[in-house]
Amino acid sequence: MKSTLQHPVLGDITISRTLRARRISLTVRPSGQVRLSFPPYVSQHRALEFLESKCDWILRARAKYAARESKPTLSAEDIERLRAEAKATLPQRVRELATQFGFRYGKVTIRATRTKWGSCTSQGNISLSLFLMTLPQHLRDYVIIHELCHTVHHNHSAQFHSLVNKIVGGNEKQLASELRQHSIQ
Repeated sequence: MKSTLQHPVLGDITISRTLRARRISLTVRPSGQVRLSFPPYVSQHRALEFLESKCDWILRARAKYAARESKPTLSAEDIERLRAEAKATLPQRVRELATQFGFRYGKVTIRATRTKWGSCTSQGNISLSLFLMTLPQHLRDYVIIHELCHTVHHNHSAQFHSLVNKIVGGNEKQLASELRQHSIQ
């Protein structure tokens, strides 16, 4: 069952009680549209309380999307330049950091991913976004170290974060926070 609620601060909110939902969830789209989904066993009152508790988060998400929209978009030529630069530098940097900190990994691929800076498969293969080239070097290194740590811990457990934190000199939280200030083009 879908309906629309006029929220005094957020405007129109699409409310969806659905059998597919396993929990209460919020989605903010790039357009700023907000969707509140919840399972049938959760009351609408409880779902709306959840919405109210997340107002600040929604406003921040909308602001982040608005900031992205105001950024100039990269041309195909710019993207190809970034791709060439990434292929020329990132695999070598992965090799250097892996050697320095004693990691073993599979292959390194460069992709034009816009949702993640990097990822690591269970086989230890590392994929990096070519948009890493838009970041300062210390944040590129942080992302690479994060992915190298996934070759040891294939999750985001306390042990994983402890390893990352140890390698980055106790600055994991600060680096993660700084990285969140950047968006993939």
